[in-house]
Amino acid sequence: MVEPLKIKHHSLTGRINLKLMHEAFRAVKRNKGKAGVDKVSIELYCNQLEQNLESLMRDLKKGTLQPRPGRRVYIEKGGGKRRPLGIPTVRDRVAQEVLRRLLSPLFEPLFHDDSHGFRPGRSCHSAMERLLETWRSGHRHVLDADISGFFDCIPHDVIMRGLTNVVADGNILRLVQKFLTAGILEDGVVQSATLGTPQGGVLSPLLANIALNFLDWHLDELGYRFVRYADDFVILCRTEHQAKEAHQAVQLFVEQLGLTLSPEKTHVTSFRKGFSFVGFDVTSHSVKMRAKSVEKYKDRIKELTVRSHNLDSKQIVKINAVVRGVARYFGTLFSRVMQQFGELDRWLRMRLRCMRTKRKRRTDNCRIKIKHLRRRGCTFLNDYRMHA
Repeated sequence: MVEPLKIKHHSLTGRINLKLMHEAFRAVKRNKGKAGVDKVSIELYCNQLEQNLESLMRDLKKGTLQPRPGRRVYIEKGGGKRRPLGIPTVRDRVAQEVLRRLLSPLFEPLFHDDSHGFRPGRSCHSAMERLLETWRSGHRHVLDADISGFFDCIPHDVIMRGLTNVVADGNILRLVQKFLTAGILEDGVVQSATLGTPQGGVLSPLLANIALNFLDWHLDELGYRFVRYADDFVILCRTEHQAKEAHQAVQLFVEQLGLTLSPEKTHVTSFRKGFSFVGFDVTSHSVKMRAKSVEKYKDRIKELTVRSHNLDSKQIVKINAVVRGVARYFGTLFSRVMQQFGELDRWLRMRLRCMRTKRKRRTDNCRIKIKHLRRRGCTFLNDYRMHA
C-alpha cells in the first residue's frame, strides 16, 4: 500500500481564480455534452457567463457548492449491453474541471509509468506499445483481468484515502466528497451514492486512477510487469505458473480495496492463444480489431446508410467521420488490419451503392465504380491506415 507523503499540498483553494474558471469552462465547452437535471445547456449557461462563473467561483472557494444529481443515460456497449452514465449539470461539470486541473498536476508524478488511461501524453496506443514491448522481452503469459463494475462499485474511502495522502486542503477534499455522494436521477427518483464514481463526470477518470494507483504500486512491489488503461489491465509473466500466482495476488489485493475480479472475464492466457485489450485482439502473430469492435463499427455505419435515405453530401460527411475515427484508432503501425479494413471497405461500398440505387444488386458494383464514390467525397478505412 502506498504510504502518505511527508509533504502534503495545502491551500489549493487559493489557486481558484477567474482565469482558471474560464479555462475550465472552455474545456467543458469543447467536450460539448448535453444538459444535466437542471436542463441548462452550454449555450444557455453562456448567456450570463461572467456572472455564472463568478458565482460558481465563490461557492467553490467557500465550500458551499451543492452538486446536483447526475442525469442517468445509457449508451450501447454492443452485444445488447448498455453502459450507465451520469451526466452532471454544466455548472457541476465546470466545477469538476476546476478540481481536476488543481489535482491532476499533483498526482501525475505519483502515478505508475505503466498506467496509461486518461493521462496527458498517454493513450490506448501507448498502452498497446508498452504491452508489445513487454511481450518482446520474453513475457509470453498473461493474466487478463477485469474488475467487476469498477466505476459503480469503487468504495469512496479508497478514493479519499488516496486523496488525503497528497492533499491537505479540507475544502477541496469536502468538495470531492460532495461530488462522490451527489447521486443519480433516474425515472424521477434520486438514487443516493455510497459507492462508485459515475462515468460521465470529468473528475471520474482522475479519481479512478487515484484509487487504482494503490494496485499499480502493489504489483510493482511484487515485481510484476503490467499495463493498465483505466480499469482494463493485463499482467505479463514469463511462465504460466507466475501468471496463476499473479491471479491469486491480484484477487486478494483487489478484495482489500473492496472490489472483486470478474470470474467470467478474468483468466490466464498467453499470446499464442490470444486475448483482447483496449479494443484490439492480440496474439503472437498479429494485432487486429476485435470482433466486438467490428460489430460496433458496422452498427454505426448501418444507422447512417439506411437504403431509404439519400446519399447526399451531409450524409457522406457523417459517414466519413465514423470511417476516419475507426481507421485512426485501429490503423496503427503495430496493428495488422489491412485485410480487415479491405473487407469492411467492400461492405461499406455495398451499403453506399444500395443507398444510391435504392436496391441491392451485384451488377451495381460495375455501374457505380469506386472512383465514382470517391468523386462524391467518400473515403474508406484503408485510406487512413498507417504504413510501417
